[in-house]
Amino acid sequence: MNRRLLLSVAVLLTVTAAPAHSAAAEDVHVEGTLTSGATYVMDVPAGWNGTVLLFSHGFRPPGAPNPAQNVTDPATRDLLLEDGYALIGSSYATTGWAVEHAVPDQLATLDAFTERFGAARRTLAWGQSYGGLVTTRIAERHAERIDGSLSVCGLVHGGVANWNNTLDPVFALKALLAPDAAVPLAGFRDQAAARAAATTLSGVVAEAQNSADGRARIALAAALHNIPGWNDPAQPRPAPDDWNTQEANQYTAVRGLLATAAFSWRQDTERLAGGNSSWNTGVDYARLLRGSSTYKQVKGLYKAAGRSLKDDLRTLNRAPRVKADKEALDWMSRTSAFTGRLTKPQLTVHTTGDALVPVQTESAYLRAATAAGSRPLLRQAYVDNAGHCTFSPAEQIAALDALEHRVATGRWGDTGPRALNSRAEQADPTTPARYGTYRPAPYPRPYDLAHPGDAYRP
Repeated sequence: MNRRLLLSVAVLLTVTAAPAHSAAAEDVHVEGTLTSGATYVMDVPAGWNGTVLLFSHGFRPPGAPNPAQNVTDPATRDLLLEDGYALIGSSYATTGWAVEHAVPDQLATLDAFTERFGAARRTLAWGQSYGGLVTTRIAERHAERIDGSLSVCGLVHGGVANWNNTLDPVFALKALLAPDAAVPLAGFRDQAAARAAATTLSGVVAEAQNSADGRARIALAAALHNIPGWNDPAQPRPAPDDWNTQEANQYTAVRGLLATAAFSWRQDTERLAGGNSSWNTGVDYARLLRGSSTYKQVKGLYKAAGRSLKDDLRTLNRAPRVKADKEALDWMSRTSAFTGRLTKPQLTVHTTGDALVPVQTESAYLRAATAAGSRPLLRQAYVDNAGHCTFSPAEQIAALDALEHRVATGRWGDTGPRALNSRAEQADPTTPARYGTYRPAPYPRPYDLAHPGDAYRP
């Protein structure tokens, strides 16, 4: 396979000038340690094509292994090296919500690469999941270091919106299923307190799954996070009106959310932020539900259960609210909220069936980029598959190709599903090409620095 065959003649003409880099005579693999303590890894193929891909890896919980990573998966690595790309990336100095370390460590890795191999002709930043947040922060704050960026399944809604949206489903579960239980939703003193709260609420949810009333309420909570009814490739793909199978699939995702992000990961992030950065004061849950991608399913399950959705929404809107700690919110806004201001092109790609980072996050960043006047620099594409970051190698390489075409020519060209699938099939005919036409619903609780009205009001 030759990636160059995918580029237009115009692109080829732009790279005929003598490169600043010097190609190695053989493949080079380098590992090292930055002054921060983060490790890095670099792979430079013989005949390097002059483009370096700076990869930002996803979220790693505290205590998890934290190796350096320079690509999403081994199969994609092999294809990219075959095409002549240099691949680099760091571990970040810390795990968890590590944005304050991740960005400088990634830029230091780029410096180390330049010192050893010379300046790249072209630098593309790309990142997966939480790494999409890191990549977008680099794109907004350090655009002079890169030529373009790609976020795959990324948290492009930013940290404030992410933790608010993670609060909403657990707030609904507690208010509707365990209103009298001592289950804190934020402000945990330590990991033991977070785990205890998660265990209690998980038990309540497991019991609720045994009744029609409980399943309707679980679907309501899932809807507030826009958890789709097909969110794992191993699950059966339900028909559009198969509410019960959709809820069974959502239930699995809700249990996963309780076990990870909603409590344990939140507590560690609160420790870094110095408090709770999330709130639901002033939130109208009836309005939030009406904007959800699964609103119709929730209504269907409530009707089948003979339960009043209006009554449950009234209960939610009357339940005691969670307030943010101003200093923690200021920290999260400063480190992890986006302005929407791009000066270099960015492509974002998302699966349509993502439960952890719902596809509606793309609507949030589109909102920010539009308000900031960056809309022409942003393109968004969607892969018809369930799961978080479940892209094939072909789909990833097609996205990188489309971004590089934009950087090289100054024009996006065709980034529709047919064109992206054609790129994917040429790049790797052995893995799926599933780009499709899709328009995500609005993100339920967007928060960005391009909209002054997003300011917190307790």
